[in-house]
Amino acid sequence: MTGVPTRTLLLWCPDWPVLAAEIVEGVPAVGPVAVLHANRVVACSERARAEGVRRGLRKREAQGRCPQLTVVDHDPGRDARAFEPVVAAVEEVAAGVEVVRPGACALAARGPSRYLGGEQAAAERIIEQVAQTCAVESQVGIADGVFAAGLAARAGQVVPAGGTPGFLAGLPVEALGRPALADLLRRLGVRTLGDFAALPAGDVLARFGFDGALAHRLAAGRDHRPLAVRQPPADLAVTADHDEPIDRVDAAAFAARALAERLHDRLAAHGLACTRLGIEAVTADGQELHRVWRHDGLLTAAAIADRVRWQLDGWLSGSTGRSGARPARPTAGIIRLRLVPDGVLAQVGLQPGLWGETGEERERAHRALSRVQGILGPEAVVTAVLGGGRSPADQVRLVPWGDERLPARPGGPTRPAQDALPAPVNPAGSGTPPWPGRLPPPAPAVVLPAPLAATVYDAAGEPVGVSARLQVSAAPARLVVGTARPVDIVGWAGPWPVDERWWAPAEARRRARFQVCLADGAALLLAVEAGQWLVEAIYD
Repeated sequence: MTGVPTRTLLLWCPDWPVLAAEIVEGVPAVGPVAVLHANRVVACSERARAEGVRRGLRKREAQGRCPQLTVVDHDPGRDARAFEPVVAAVEEVAAGVEVVRPGACALAARGPSRYLGGEQAAAERIIEQVAQTCAVESQVGIADGVFAAGLAARAGQVVPAGGTPGFLAGLPVEALGRPALADLLRRLGVRTLGDFAALPAGDVLARFGFDGALAHRLAAGRDHRPLAVRQPPADLAVTADHDEPIDRVDAAAFAARALAERLHDRLAAHGLACTRLGIEAVTADGQELHRVWRHDGLLTAAAIADRVRWQLDGWLSGSTGRSGARPARPTAGIIRLRLVPDGVLAQVGLQPGLWGETGEERERAHRALSRVQGILGPEAVVTAVLGGGRSPADQVRLVPWGDERLPARPGGPTRPAQDALPAPVNPAGSGTPPWPGRLPPPAPAVVLPAPLAATVYDAAGEPVGVSARLQVSAAPARLVVGTARPVDIVGWAGPWPVDERWWAPAEARRRARFQVCLADGAALLLAVEAGQWLVEAIYD
């Protein structure tokens, strides 16, 4: 680990998670906004800081300091997507950009400083470029090495060549970004990076380990990690403009075939294949249409053409707007068609079936369902995804056919939670901790979209109730659902309590659930909430 650190220019966008939420989701960053991860603040706006909100605060404490605080969940994918235009704007001025993290990117300072008239001029030019192109405020720091350049960017400073050790010497040890190490150093009397850098390297390695030795090199300004230059993605999209607007399905099918072959050839030239296809169209009136098709295999040229033809058929054969069964037809013919490979991977990225294909029946079903989507829209065909939750309705999420099958509740059905009473039975049947309060198996066969009002009576004909301490007033004997005739209850189990979000009165929910078997052979899942009995699901 020897050599001279690279003179590095680093662009930093303050409070980037907050800005990303504004760019992607429209959350106004000028107001009090906090981005939370694991119930703690990881970023906040300037207005929120003025109200006392700081990183590391719990949600309740942050809202106590600023009651008007807007809370946004942390989404690294959102931050990365929103930062891509900023990186592209920097690449228009200088090449060889490395994305350090969403909100920060670095590049070697030598090139832009030579043709832009010096390091200070290069920094000002890049800040201006980002502001004009993306309407994003940023700061630039220049120093020897990425680590020092990142700290210089927070002060908007250009550290002279060779002056990085002196610049770092006066900074606190917390600047290393290692809280545990910084706490230990302070207890040992080492308070600045200069004090830490003055320690013998061998003693640091023996006392703090390899990570401590790396931090020791950073404190001394000996960061010479080479920049991992970002390669701009190739433009793989294909576009076709038509002088005569396309308003017939047969003409659209012909255009789709030629454009699909062009896209497939371009992908093949890069050794890639498409798994998710974006279809964009512009009409003569300026109307823009867009639809994304997903596929669990490699899209061949014929498969791409089929999907484009189906989509164009769905657009051009739409209704006139008098019926809600199908989307309205465009008001004019299509003059521009564009195919965007939204998801690509190497040709060897998918394993074919045993006999070379993924299965004719599966492909035929996929084509049929995709065809229906092309006509009626993506929400017309949905499949159920099982996830985490305490009741059957919480565990099921309906997703459009072809979309990513992600559960509605992250962590799956066995993820532990902290806001419910413990379940009396371990429904997982293994060492994996279930959702506290989750119902034991078996799962019901039918979950009602809207629970049915019911009444439960005991043997004396009195309504059965459940106290706040989960005491059942009497054994359930008969069930009446709506205006139907009473049915005897021959077996029951419960109650299984759930006390959710008790800390938020507006969102709090407390209920108890029962499983009952009826004399007519039916088995039901009942719930009692605020004194009202409900039928939530039916067992097979």
